[in-house]
Amino acid sequence: MTDYSMNEKMIIVQYGIKKYENEEMLVENLKSILSEKDIQRSIDTLIGTQKVRRIGPEVLQNNVSHTELPELPDNLKSVIDNL
Repeated sequence: MTDYSMNEKMIIVQYGIKKYENEEMLVENLKSILSEKDIQRSIDTLIGTQKVRRIGPEVLQNNVSHTELPELPDNLKSVIDNL
């Protein structure tokens, strides 16, 4: 696994949420990139900062009415494309 900064991890999770709204599918698909602990920590931080919201028990959604998705850095484009 590559070492990513906390900011990069949260960007990866946000773009993962855009692709997979179901939390279980999101975690399963991100496990090859990030540790489960990092995924959960990023989700919790994103919810706490209102960048992501929980819709029901299993569904996550980017809170685009509150904030936009961050710009995708060049070094993460291939990671996101391979999700």
